[in-house]
Amino acid sequence: MVTKIQKWGNSLGVRIPKTVAHGVRVKDGTAVRLEVEDGRLIVEPVNVKIWRLRDLVTGVTAKNRHGEADTGRAVGREVW
Repeated sequence: MVTKIQKWGNSLGVRIPKTVAHGVRVKDGTAVRLEVEDGRLIVEPVNVKIWRLRDLVTGVTAKNRHGEADTGRAVGREVW
């Protein structure tokens, strides 16, 4: 498949046809890594870990849990 590089503001952009985007599982907002290798431009999706609260809480153990932290005297109308 052949496509064109086009001016996009002060930069250049390339449109990825829907069939190609679907084939490499990218969509609007997907982070990609750009590399130049032997004079070729390589565009590669970056696997970004999406953290969920449930996954984070599951990782809390008695060993890695910290105690309370003193933040000083109450100032104003805080209730302790």
